[in-house]
Amino acid sequence: MSDMQKYHIVVLMGGWAHERPVSLMSGEGVAEALEARGHRVTRIDMDRQVAARIAEAAPDVVFNALHGVPGEDGTVQGMLDLMGVPYTHSGLATSVIAIDKELTKQALVPHGIPMPGGRIVASESLYERDPLPRPYVLKPVNEGSSVGVAIVTEGGNYGNPIARGAKGPWQEFDHLLAEPYIRGRELTVAVIDEAEGPRALTVTELVPKSGFYDFDAKYTDGLTEHICPAQVPEHIAHLCMDLAVRAHRVLGCRGCSRTDFRWDDEHGEDGLFVLETNTQPGMTPLSLVPEQARHCGMSYEDLVEAIVANALTMRDGVAGGGGNGDG
Repeated sequence: MSDMQKYHIVVLMGGWAHERPVSLMSGEGVAEALEARGHRVTRIDMDRQVAARIAEAAPDVVFNALHGVPGEDGTVQGMLDLMGVPYTHSGLATSVIAIDKELTKQALVPHGIPMPGGRIVASESLYERDPLPRPYVLKPVNEGSSVGVAIVTEGGNYGNPIARGAKGPWQEFDHLLAEPYIRGRELTVAVIDEAEGPRALTVTELVPKSGFYDFDAKYTDGLTEHICPAQVPEHIAHLCMDLAVRAHRVLGCRGCSRTDFRWDDEHGEDGLFVLETNTQPGMTPLSLVPEQARHCGMSYEDLVEAIVANALTMRDGVAGGGGNGDG
């Protein structure tokens, strides 16, 4: 048992986004960890009556284990702000920006954080012409977990864009982000807030057994090898960790975040690009933040309690890291 004061914590999970199954796994893991530490836990599967259900539960804090819309895009954050209920992870403004890949670029690139170029395109236009020279990547602007991502090559496209009827593979989304394809390696860094400020844990390399790191590769045991810590040059690891902390600060993230990279190892530091920053990383058995925490000597239960403690610190009006700006 930890010496942390015991609280009544609502674990908010599920919902109706494409990532619902992942959120349910994350939420159940979090709930079990909190119960093991002696906290009183109320599980709530997100529905349209969620505000009334949280009000009835009257928790000390909400652990937001939702992924995707509306739990990660500022909607739930704004609701909890209005209710005056403290919650884990990032606040409203940060959530609105970070879930939108184009807004994220507009926030990070002016601060010297390298990201791929590209532009927003109407999905219907893809049947008329390529928006960029092949190969390029297409992705929904505001989905996570590689939902709907495709790599368009000279021979066609690889991936599993979400279909809608017979209109074609991208028609569920009116607009998509088209980016140049960056060859090379997939890296990721978790950042957690501590009393001294945000701290990068380590660098993990993700090596899918086949294809690319899509939704199935992320959440199916055995489809992706996690190399933790990544076998990369020390200066590249340090640069990844520095960029992850800078992104966390610039976006104003709280609690924890995870920043994903592509690294073209033929071009050294110039080949490293931030893809996105995830404000509510997964907490499943295959998730990357718990894995990096274990590497750094922090148990899953310690990690969950640290995220809760950060939320309560913000409630009490003491900045625990993750402020706006990159200073």
